Amino acid sequence: MPLTVNSDVRELPGVGETRAKALDKLGLRTVGDLLRYLPRGYEDRRPSACIRTAPAQLPVCVRAMVAESPRLSRIRRGLELTRVRAVDQTGAMTITFFNQNYVKNALRAGEEYVFFGRVEGPPGRRQMTNPEFEPAERVRFTGRILPVYPLTKGISNHLLASLTLQCVERCAGQMTETLPPALLAQYGLPPMEESLRSIHFPAAPEDAARARRRFIFEELLQLSCGLALLKGRRDQAAGRIFRRRDPAPFFALLPFPLTGAQRRAMEDMARDMASGRPMNRLVQGDVGSGKTMLAAYGAWLAAQNGCQTALMAPTELLAEQHFRSLAPLLAPAGVRTALLTGAVKGARRRQVCQSLREGEVDLMIGTQALISEGVEYAALGLVITDEQHRFGVDQRSALAAKGAPMGGASAPPHVLVMSATPIPRTLALIIYGDLDVSVLDELPPGRTPVKTYVIGEDKRQRMYGFVRKLVGEGRQVYMVCPSVVTSSESLESAQAQGQVPSAVPPFPAKPASLGFLGASENESDLKAAVAYAKELGEKIFPDLRVGLVHGRMKAGEKDAAMAAFAAGALDILVSTTVIEVGVDVPNAALMVVENAERFGLSQLHQLRGRVGRGRHQSYCVLVSSAAGPDSRERLKVLASTTDGFRISEEDLRLRGPGDFFGQRQHGLPDLRIADLASDMAVLTQAQDAAARLLEEDPRLERPEHRRLLGQVKRMFADRTGSFN
Repeated sequence: MPLTVNSDVRELPGVGETRAKALDKLGLRTVGDLLRYLPRGYEDRRPSACIRTAPAQLPVCVRAMVAESPRLSRIRRGLELTRVRAVDQTGAMTITFFNQNYVKNALRAGEEYVFFGRVEGPPGRRQMTNPEFEPAERVRFTGRILPVYPLTKGISNHLLASLTLQCVERCAGQMTETLPPALLAQYGLPPMEESLRSIHFPAAPEDAARARRRFIFEELLQLSCGLALLKGRRDQAAGRIFRRRDPAPFFALLPFPLTGAQRRAMEDMARDMASGRPMNRLVQGDVGSGKTMLAAYGAWLAAQNGCQTALMAPTELLAEQHFRSLAPLLAPAGVRTALLTGAVKGARRRQVCQSLREGEVDLMIGTQALISEGVEYAALGLVITDEQHRFGVDQRSALAAKGAPMGGASAPPHVLVMSATPIPRTLALIIYGDLDVSVLDELPPGRTPVKTYVIGEDKRQRMYGFVRKLVGEGRQVYMVCPSVVTSSESLESAQAQGQVPSAVPPFPAKPASLGFLGASENESDLKAAVAYAKELGEKIFPDLRVGLVHGRMKAGEKDAAMAAFAAGALDILVSTTVIEVGVDVPNAALMVVENAERFGLSQLHQLRGRVGRGRHQSYCVLVSSAAGPDSRERLKVLASTTDGFRISEEDLRLRGPGDFFGQRQHGLPDLRIADLASDMAVLTQAQDAAARLLEEDPRLERPEHRRLLGQVKRMFADRTGSFN
């Protein structure tokens, strides 16, 4: 039976049930899956040398004859050595294999093999350790560029390369070309068969680069087409029409003038909501750029049109802050505001839900409690989510699904998404899917830039002196740590010594790592918030009022600590990044971040935004013991600018979009090969190509586009109904 792209992997020689199950973990079930499983890198096995002249620092291929049968030695339990002597016309070498006893029968005396590895030792005593090898007359992977694949337990790279080579040789020509010929010619892209052969087994690095660019372009074209089709579907949907109102009465409610960027964003919102289609708009602005006023405007405009607004925040603290600021602001306009979080229980919760259901609440502010069972809206016309990157698309959709009835049917509410994480506009259009984008690129008047400094451990005492100086002037200080405790032992020790307040619950052994701290990094040197707060309060600042807040405290304890700091009852608040999105404390003038190298730049920028909200000059001090120049240079980017967009671009470049945001939160398809941060030039070309294709063929119905549409539907498998 001939092998095809649809053949099961078990039809390949050497693949039984056990290997088929292991391959399935990699998503490899058919020959076509293997062809589409692209390498993560390459190993250049082309360099060759003889035994005598092989360079010690470079892996090379050496063709040599096995001079005698391999010898197997058992050194101790768990350690076996197989040694063999090989020769060529220039000399001899000893080859040692550790724990590879199969070699004893695989290498035969008198036969030639090609060995790939490092040749070490002086002439006369040359040796290799654990080289790859193949019979000289049946060379497949030595003397060429070898693909290196992502692997799983039970699947070696040699096995995967062997299987893929069979698939490429027998089936690469069967793979369907998905890109129209005109696009291949316009962008200089190789066709499918050539690309598959070059991406897996390139003759030269430039061949692999051309093939890789083709697959990146193809993937980003599919993504761009899919998002454009989704947006086109939304543009055709019927939405509730909000009649435009003179904004002067709303402006009269505000205690300060709006920036030009805020006014432009409000005009975008008013135009969207009057268009007859559902608004889906992202408002993206730096810390302190005034996004809350846009939420207030949306709620005011919805109320003027007889509709309710739901504002969902990621934490109870932030929801309560929104309630405290928006309720009194909008009350003079007759907008009735209520709060619903997990802390609202019993009779109070039933009363709030009843008022909402009966239309007695115009603006409902809360956490995910807004989408919980039993929460019903009389006429939900606008959904606002704050800090979008903390919500999944499913949560936003669940709230939007509670839309207001319109003409006997359920009309989707308008959606406004607010984010304080600035990202490049082109990237925002991808990450936020089918949202339109408004950018707040101006700060309100009177905001003084925060001065930022990067210091090492040698400046710690000076930093403590600066803390004391600012507190003496009446200011307050945040001090942020990356974790709550460093280990279960340190917690138990602290509890035994009475250092941990009784209100703090037991923690699991694993510390709370934040930013991009990896599991392999040394966690013992992290400043632990619990122990650090005790040290500051008892030894360093015994005369000052030191408080503690972290994400594992009970909600009431956390709120009490934040409220005490906001009321001025605490001088220093030691915290984990629970205050990254938190209440405004205008009197807080200093942010100290311990182990700053453990955080992403955008997260540090968010933390810095907690200060500088009052009339006093504010400061951010990043404490880092990192010795590497890269870590210090990265932190200096933050010290050199307060431009969140520049900071986020650097963060994306250094960390990649997966660590930066976590794509799956946004409901986007997984990208197999493209990188939204490093492939921006190709992304721009793909977006342009998608726009032209859809302008000529809005539904990709032409014969030459149907295969592309099929790929788009597969990419957006969970949303294919959107394209029908």
